[in-house]
Amino acid sequence: MATFVVAHGAWSGGWSWKKMRPLMSERGHQLLTPTYTGLGERAHLAHEGIDLETHIADVLGLLQYEDLREVVLVGHSYGGMVATGVADRAAERISRLVYLDAFVPRDGQALMDLVSPEARAARREATQARGDGWRIPPNPLSPDTSPDDVAWAAPLRRMQPAKTFAQPIRLTGRVETLPRTYIYCRRKAGDDPFRQFAERLRADPAWQYFELEASHSPNITAPRELAALLDRVS
Repeated sequence: MATFVVAHGAWSGGWSWKKMRPLMSERGHQLLTPTYTGLGERAHLAHEGIDLETHIADVLGLLQYEDLREVVLVGHSYGGMVATGVADRAAERISRLVYLDAFVPRDGQALMDLVSPEARAARREATQARGDGWRIPPNPLSPDTSPDDVAWAAPLRRMQPAKTFAQPIRLTGRVETLPRTYIYCRRKAGDDPFRQFAERLRADPAWQYFELEASHSPNITAPRELAALLDRVS
């Protein structure tokens, strides 16, 4: 049995991994999905000061207070920023770091440094127009998301505090000592900020690399396929 801890994506929460819990349990694994401050069931705690460090502290707190060790830490999408920070500071608790269609930052990089100029400008414009100057409205769900899943997930997504995308991450290098896996989701069209990491890491001998025939949030659109792959990398 492995213990998986998920650093979820932007605008989301632990709730978005609901389908995955029974599937991972069937394979003998424990799946823990903490929600960041200001999102999901913790949306009532949202404020302008929440930044990347806040979300890193959320997941570090879970590891500490549950005394979790030998954890497979999964960072999905924006959660790659969070998981990188967590693993760098608590490497002794992590057995493997898995990036699921996620950002893989280097020291000093913010998420906004890792997206296209067009995406960066669009987010800043939306923050000013619809987010009161400090929140980023959600991206749309993947086009292949079923109507039932859209009806479930879309109302639960919340605006993301903008500082979480703007704050640079600070790393010591400990994260690079861990076994690391990148899972690239292939079924996407248009602007894809995660292709850059797939292209960089697929041939890197320091990394384990997989591709999944799914869109960006397989925890919603392809949970069985994702569970099988996570079981394989654990």
